[in-house]
Amino acid sequence: MSTDTAPERRTTGDTTDGADNVRWFAELGLGDLEVVGGKNASLGEMISNLADAGVSVPDGFATTAAAYQRFLGDTGLAQRIAERLRTLDTDDVRALSAAGREIRQAVVEQPFPPALEADIRAAYARLAGDDAEASFAVRSSATAEDLPDASFAGQQETFLNVRGIDAVLQAVREVYASLYNDRAIAYRVHHGFDHESVSLSAGVQRMVRSDVGASGVLFTMDTESGFRDAVFVTSAYGLGEGVVQGAVNPDEFYVYKPALRAGRPAILKRGVGEKATKMVYTDSPEVGRTTAFVDVDPAERRRLSLTDDEVTELARQALRIEEHYGRPMDIEWGKDGLTGDIYILQARPETVQSRSGNSTERYRLTGSGDVLVEGRAIGQKIGAGPVRVLSDIEEMDAFTPGDVLVADMTDPDWEPIMKRASAIVTNRGGRTCHAAIIARELGIPAVVGTGSATRTLSDGDPVTVSCAEGDTGLVYAGEVGFEVEETRLDAMPEIPTKIMMNVGTPEQAFAFSRLPHAGVGLARLEFVINRQIGIHPRALLDLDDLDAPLKAKVEERIVAYPSARDFFVQRVAEGVSMIAAAFAPEPVIVRMSDFKSNEYANLLGGELYEPHEENPMIGYRGASRYLSADFAECFAMECEALRFVRDEMGLTNVKIMIPFVRTVKEIEGVVRLLGEHGLRRGENDLSVVMMCELPSNALLADAFLDHVDGFSIGSNDMTQLTLGLDRDSALVAGGFDERDPAVLALLEMAIRACLERGKYVGICGQGPSDHPDLAEWLVAQGIGSMSLNPDTVVDTWLHLARTARTT
Repeated sequence: MSTDTAPERRTTGDTTDGADNVRWFAELGLGDLEVVGGKNASLGEMISNLADAGVSVPDGFATTAAAYQRFLGDTGLAQRIAERLRTLDTDDVRALSAAGREIRQAVVEQPFPPALEADIRAAYARLAGDDAEASFAVRSSATAEDLPDASFAGQQETFLNVRGIDAVLQAVREVYASLYNDRAIAYRVHHGFDHESVSLSAGVQRMVRSDVGASGVLFTMDTESGFRDAVFVTSAYGLGEGVVQGAVNPDEFYVYKPALRAGRPAILKRGVGEKATKMVYTDSPEVGRTTAFVDVDPAERRRLSLTDDEVTELARQALRIEEHYGRPMDIEWGKDGLTGDIYILQARPETVQSRSGNSTERYRLTGSGDVLVEGRAIGQKIGAGPVRVLSDIEEMDAFTPGDVLVADMTDPDWEPIMKRASAIVTNRGGRTCHAAIIARELGIPAVVGTGSATRTLSDGDPVTVSCAEGDTGLVYAGEVGFEVEETRLDAMPEIPTKIMMNVGTPEQAFAFSRLPHAGVGLARLEFVINRQIGIHPRALLDLDDLDAPLKAKVEERIVAYPSARDFFVQRVAEGVSMIAAAFAPEPVIVRMSDFKSNEYANLLGGELYEPHEENPMIGYRGASRYLSADFAECFAMECEALRFVRDEMGLTNVKIMIPFVRTVKEIEGVVRLLGEHGLRRGENDLSVVMMCELPSNALLADAFLDHVDGFSIGSNDMTQLTLGLDRDSALVAGGFDERDPAVLALLEMAIRACLERGKYVGICGQGPSDHPDLAEWLVAQGIGSMSLNPDTVVDTWLHLARTARTT
């Protein structure tokens, strides 16, 4: 796949040696968009400028736009096409289909001009050499595609595993014809492009043997939130078209750019996709039938399709491409299964999130309903309407604007109806499949990869499609109420304290980081363990001693990881690092696990290890659990995960918080234990904060502060323990009020002690989120920060700003 055999670069317009018909990738750059289209110009740009930087792109050549124009113009086809399209109403689906079919047939049947055919044959002979087994990808590249403000991705055809010159010539004609696919015609009309102003180039590129390897799509930013410091990678076995089409639910990875640049471990998240099928080569010589889907072995499905080293290498190449282009990029890649080498197959500007402005919309459900299906959330919006289940594009006449489109999967032919949908739901696909890409571009919510939507949802039934609750998209029965709040991120007024956030769901961290903030005041490790692990840590440590049925359940969940312990440590590290990366360089205060015994018992295997307690709220939890012999190795795993995030990944903005400390002796013991596990207070900028949530913490504040760097007030537990009521009991919960004078007296003692010692003091309980007057009181006491639920950040911020102006 070397490019060093390509001829010297010719200037545009040179008609010698077929240069007016055919150009080698190595001759091309971004300045040649009008010559060979955006896709081929970009391939040339990377081969010419990024090979020395370690970016590997397979060699190839491209037919020129001039060749395409002569192909149509010299035969009168161009005039006939223009006449056919002049009065076409692209919103009339049947008329659009008829016109497209007629034009494509005429193009495919048109013979090549002799000079163009001779030039393609000569270039093919040079590229293939004496490799009789060589196969090629023949792709379209439109002169108006892949512009930063207009994505034509997927509008024309791609043919894979094309073998032999006759098949390549046929594929080039099919590519030319695809400029008049129904979706391409409609796309140009709706985006204001004249049909005559768009020409097509066919790129002929050596195939990477990803049919026996892996492939996928990556973005150099998070596609859902617009977060710029992560590379988002999708991967599956076989050819990448399976991922692009949405036929495969791929593995997903996030890679942290600052750690990557620093040469540190950089993978923030690994997600195992279903990968039930893969696209491979067939023996058929017929263009369009040279690939097929086959089932993936069930054992392989449960494993990750890339190693950490491969993900890291892929992200490095992506980062170099982004730096060269100076903007977020959408990249297709392939891993050669024979050599293990990773190649970049296409690169285009990302066109959706890169257009987003300096404001954020927050969608929030105001009602509830039964969840019918769930899958991967695309975007962060909510849509509602009647279900319309379509199994074939021919049924599109039954679709009316505002319907919720439900399909097995979509391809570009579906785009004329997708733009009418209020939401999209598919059985198959991941976050880089066709349905996901188009939904983002249209700005509508989509839930992909549900597995059963077309069977579970019924035509005409009203549903609400919510992508506003994290990575998991939910389809609710009925039209559930929701609201939308828009915030200008550049217009937040000054306030007299810092506003932080309570964040426990790593998958929402990137989105939450777009809100105004001073970091995370409470990242609950138990939320991470519940979502990312779901297994009692003792069950993981005792895996070999579990009974057979339970052991099988645990092994099924951890199969993608080297060991049970690695599963726990890596998954916790992933959850914490996602939050830490999202909010860096602002502090992220991670509270060590604060499960109560009844909550631990709900984890897989938990009933084997947890005692029955009449009142778990004041039982075996927090500091006392960490210091117990039964939990020692579990706590060691938590420490190992946090040490990896801080010391190996370099996310030293992570601070540690210890919950539910009853006595000074307990905090002494926990701080000492942290040090024994490599988390030494004051070393590598590590701060250890204590939850101030028991009356004893406020009453003996000075003694506790001798051992920690500050307090984070937990107003929930402080209130119930001060007033002697169980907030989980409906019988007495009505008396729960953080503003009770007794509670305020203890809070005042804690705040004053921290201020006098020059130590951190914040509050992370529910109180300030629920009670604006409590927030005002805390500011008056000199509180350093308030950590709020994300949905109350903006309201509380603006309230405090108004209060500050009137005092």
